[in-house]
Amino acid sequence: MDTNRERVNLRDTDLQAKNDCCTSRRDRRTALRLLVAAPVALAGGSLVGPEAAQAAALTREERDKLTPDQVIEMLERGNERFRSGKMQAHDYLAQKRATAGGQYPAAAILSCIDSRAPAEIILDTAIGDTFNARIAGNIANDDLIGSLEFACAAAGAKVVLVMGHTACGAVKGAIDNVELGHLTALLDKIKPAVAATTFSGARTSKNDAFVDAVAATNVRRTVDEIRARSTVLAALEKDGKLKIVPSMYHLVGGRVEMLK
Repeated sequence: MDTNRERVNLRDTDLQAKNDCCTSRRDRRTALRLLVAAPVALAGGSLVGPEAAQAAALTREERDKLTPDQVIEMLERGNERFRSGKMQAHDYLAQKRATAGGQYPAAAILSCIDSRAPAEIILDTAIGDTFNARIAGNIANDDLIGSLEFACAAAGAKVVLVMGHTACGAVKGAIDNVELGHLTALLDKIKPAVAATTFSGARTSKNDAFVDAVAATNVRRTVDEIRARSTVLAALEKDGKLKIVPSMYHLVGGRVEMLK
């Protein structure tokens, strides 16, 4: 008798788990449809509320209805959730299943490899929401620009977010003229930002304000280089189908600041 009762309870538990999974998936898809259908909702909202488990992935139709400005707003709202400690309840197994058959990310993020600056977490995004490219000093080379062209021209992403960060070790290395194997050539790509940074204080790696000023210059130079070297991305931006945005992540406080 007890065994039969346990079997019934287990069956009820399994049915409830399936219902909960379906409900969370419907909640996310409903939120996405509301966003793409009503841009005004974006001003006070996000991809999905912090109370809902993020289960479903963006569809092509949902992603394609978004404008670049809406995508930027979604990323900003995600960062606000991260900073406030009210991040979404991510169901990564459900997101994995939802994206196994295809991906339709809304943004491509070029950021630094620094372990303290994981873009997906900082922006509270789900599996399938963003392409992510990481390299020390968030520089742009041929391979990375080609990757961004795939993300936007071939796969349909609406935003390229170049994200530097404060206290960047690669920037400090460029300031100090560090030489170390293949790192030497990489730091050479950051050095022009050191020379181009207008700064009235001590121009050393021990001056945090100077390091951060160079990092911001470096981000803007990377954006300029992407536009100059990729006619594909430049054309998409000219047509209003893409925005290439410089930004800085502040390790203290957690804010992602969109630069001008």
